[in-house]
Amino acid sequence: MKRIGDILRRNKTPVVVEDGTSYKQVTIRMNYKGVVLRGTQDGSTIGTKNQFAVSAGQFILSRIDARQGAFGIIPEELDGAIVTNDFLAFDINEDEVEIEFFNVFLQSPYFLEACKKASRGNTNRKRVEEDFFLNYEVNLPPYREQRQLIKRITKARVAVAAAQHEITHQQSLLAKLKQGILQEAIQGKLTADWRAAHPDVEPASQLLHRIQAEKARLIAAKKLRKEKPLPKITPAEIPFEIPKGWEWCRLIELSEKTGSGSTPSGGKSAYSASGIPFLRSQNVHDYGLVLNDVAKISAAIHKRMEGTTVFPADILLNITGGSIGRCAIVSDEIEEANVNQHVAIIRPVLRQSNQYLHAVILTPYFQGKIEEAQTGAGREGLPKNKMDRIAIPLPPLAEQAAIVERVEALMTTCRLLEAEIKHTRTHAAHLLQAVLKEAFAPASS
Repeated sequence: MKRIGDILRRNKTPVVVEDGTSYKQVTIRMNYKGVVLRGTQDGSTIGTKNQFAVSAGQFILSRIDARQGAFGIIPEELDGAIVTNDFLAFDINEDEVEIEFFNVFLQSPYFLEACKKASRGNTNRKRVEEDFFLNYEVNLPPYREQRQLIKRITKARVAVAAAQHEITHQQSLLAKLKQGILQEAIQGKLTADWRAAHPDVEPASQLLHRIQAEKARLIAAKKLRKEKPLPKITPAEIPFEIPKGWEWCRLIELSEKTGSGSTPSGGKSAYSASGIPFLRSQNVHDYGLVLNDVAKISAAIHKRMEGTTVFPADILLNITGGSIGRCAIVSDEIEEANVNQHVAIIRPVLRQSNQYLHAVILTPYFQGKIEEAQTGAGREGLPKNKMDRIAIPLPPLAEQAAIVERVEALMTTCRLLEAEIKHTRTHAAHLLQAVLKEAFAPASS
């Protein structure tokens, strides 16, 4: 065991900051992210005049944030920079520790533990107590063993890097496979054998007639507004061939409702501890709704926003921001909810079509249409009029169910592959940690 003070010697090189002189200042990022330039200032703008100079190659830590991994080695470009007394700079005793080994040591949980235990004071005012830190004992192998351990750690890192590269490659292939499955599904390629075995199903043209009749009934009952006539789909809008018995139609033709949600008066201040779920874009994910951080609004506010009420089987689509294109079906666990303006509601006339339409929206084809349609001054988004006009390949209703079944079976296989990849990533991380643990763990008595 060695005291940290045996391998680190405090260096205090005082500097009196002078007006008219330019000084580099240091900041240390947390979570092992290193020492970087905070900025360069004239001495006249620096309030604390008594500071300390640091040199390249020195070890430095933040008194306040060392317990959060805010420490590292001064790089060459920060040689001669200045720091306040909130930072502790040290020369490394190379008679006791090989520099490359010390850099590895800094990444170990045992060094971070020393920083945490040396941080004394109230919860929000903890600072590294220098004497305690320097007298803290760590398990440091003899100098002659450090080079051998470095070789083992380097070998483990190379193996982990190779594994991570392969994992990343596998994840990329898996993502392409999932996209390919969805794309082939809406082109009828997954159900060619199903069609051969079911030649007499109702064609999509008749399904469209039934949908149109249902929409006409809703309009007559004043439950739905009459829509403006839509232009016919042109050959230029058709991106691929579809099987006989399928039809091309626009999204709005299949929908009883489309359009974005809204913001309650008062914004976030209108949220309440209980009430009606208010779904936002962060709740909408391709695999379903995430409800662990769902906001709530009162029943009174919800009633005022009844035009944007959502129900089970509705499809929700993010239409702005970095999550644009994410899409989920509202499950039965939500009886009734509302959504904000960043999420669009798509309510199919036939609820049986919602899973098929969900699959269509997740395809590279539809996601590409979203990308093409994005507009907005300073904020990209998917306008309702462009969303409504996106051309949809429509199979017969019975074949939609067959497509959903095939897609789910293939996606289940993909999820199993994802689990294997995750396990491999965890194993790779454990490989390196095992070597580090062996190198730095206190010897058993």
